[in-house]
Amino acid sequence: MEFAVKVKGFGNGELIPRRHTCEGDDLSPMVEWSGEPEGTQSFALIMDDPDAPAGTWNHWLLWDVPTHVRSITEDFRPGGVGSSGRNDFGRQGYGGPCPPKGHGVHRYNFTVYAVDRPVLGLPPGAKRKELDRALAGRVLAQAQYMGRYERR
Repeated sequence: MEFAVKVKGFGNGELIPRRHTCEGDDLSPMVEWSGEPEGTQSFALIMDDPDAPAGTWNHWLLWDVPTHVRSITEDFRPGGVGSSGRNDFGRQGYGGPCPPKGHGVHRYNFTVYAVDRPVLGLPPGAKRKELDRALAGRVLAQAQYMGRYERR
């Protein structure tokens, strides 16, 4: 079985429901994965927007998710499972799609990483650059799912 991720509530490449955005309830969607490779000791999740005007915008950073966990519930809150990083909104946990009005459709990538160690050694609140450094050479596989959103 191939490593795969699914985000509940919309199909891969489809529009993200408003409830998961800054114009709605800003609730994280449920994320599920399966088929990780042998040797996986933890998971990490990054949700980002590569279409942001100033460069990639990080919406959600999560790592040290134990291997018995195969999903993150809707309306996830930091402190429950794994360690949460500081997104580009300046807070830990999820920050939903919120592109500038009139900027067109943005893509939102949900990437789950199968990691070869149980703990990356990062403190809660670490930022994307720190997470990327900690993941370097530690990723056994990654799976991606993409949603789209536009503010008018």
